[in-house]
Amino acid sequence: MPLRKPDDVPKIPKARKKSIDSLKNSTPTKKANEIEYRVFVYFQFDKLQNKQFYVVSIETIKEFSSLNYEISVDVQKKKNSIDISLRGLNTRLSYIVKPQPARTDLFFEDLFGKHEINLVKQDGSINTGVYDFNIFKKQIDLLSEEMPKKKNNRKFCSFSVAETLFSVKE
Repeated sequence: MPLRKPDDVPKIPKARKKSIDSLKNSTPTKKANEIEYRVFVYFQFDKLQNKQFYVVSIETIKEFSSLNYEISVDVQKKKNSIDISLRGLNTRLSYIVKPQPARTDLFFEDLFGKHEINLVKQDGSINTGVYDFNIFKKQIDLLSEEMPKKKNNRKFCSFSVAETLFSVKE
């Protein structure tokens, strides 16, 4: 019996993109505490634009050997907090493949004082790093690492200041 030839192309439903606020309100599934991501914060001076940037760099703990990946994120900046939603991994166009973690760098210009950096996963888990930024003293301090009170919330991320990567205007 021959197969019937379709008249039209079937429609595939698109996945709904969740907003950062809805991810913060969702309850994560119960999993073991395992560190999956590292967050580094540092200063970087761009000589071409002649601007000082604050860089929030997110990378995976696991290294990928067959392809180069980057982490896709959504960012929502409020007055004293930065919400970063982790969307997944995308392949990076590169001819040279070497074992390295997936990584993304987020550049900010106007951070001063105490800021919370909230990392939100797709399942609703939230980790928070509280930083104190001072461009005049050229220093960034990690004040605390927190996990908001939430059912099944777990620690999946470590926060730090990468002083070895600092580049400031002389």
